[in-house]
Amino acid sequence: KTGDVLLLHGESDVMDDSIVKMACYPLAKRELSTKDKTKAFHALLIFLSAIVVTAFGLLPIQLALGIATVAMAVTQIVPVREFYDGVDWPVVILLGAMIPLGGALQQTGTTDLLVAGILSVVGDLSPAVILAVILIITMTVSDVLNNAATAILMAPISYNIANSLGHNPDAFLMAVAVGASCAFLTPIGHQNNALIMGPGGYRFGDYWRMGLPLEIIIVTVAIPLLLLLWPL
Repeated sequence: KTGDVLLLHGESDVMDDSIVKMACYPLAKRELSTKDKTKAFHALLIFLSAIVVTAFGLLPIQLALGIATVAMAVTQIVPVREFYDGVDWPVVILLGAMIPLGGALQQTGTTDLLVAGILSVVGDLSPAVILAVILIITMTVSDVLNNAATAILMAPISYNIANSLGHNPDAFLMAVAVGASCAFLTPIGHQNNALIMGPGGYRFGDYWRMGLPLEIIIVTVAIPLLLLLWPL
């Protein structure tokens, strides 16, 4: 009858031509999927198996998770075509670019210059203060760079500072790990900050009002814990 709405469903390879020939209106693609408790259980079992194998030192983490990914594809828990869409390619490209950059900073001596500059300012202070400075610098860099890129840049600097002072580098490296995850002062430091900026109607300056007190609390709590768990 006139006014009836007909829904045409089929494989995407065939539907593209059919839509044009029949003058149909294509529906917008929606990322919806039905929940399958059996597949969810199998996915959890495969993931936990990879973690257990890694925890007992039977396989390195990258190999264990790689095998788990292949297992999920073989068992059709996740369709193969969704693996490509699930990869955050900008982050992969960023890491691929930043890792050689970090190596270049070390080979050209830039890292040593940065270490010397930081030590010239705080080298005479107590180890706890120097550790706090490393944490604060890492937090600041993380507010304008991706957290993974921040860790790649700051890890060799903190490691060299610890070695120059004769301290255990574990605490300094962990300070970098904590600081790189604390991008609270700007909307560009982490994608989560950017995602809520539009819906929440926030401005650039709104972030530091909540972020600054939070970072102060983190520094206050993290430094004693770092010194306790990884003594210098």
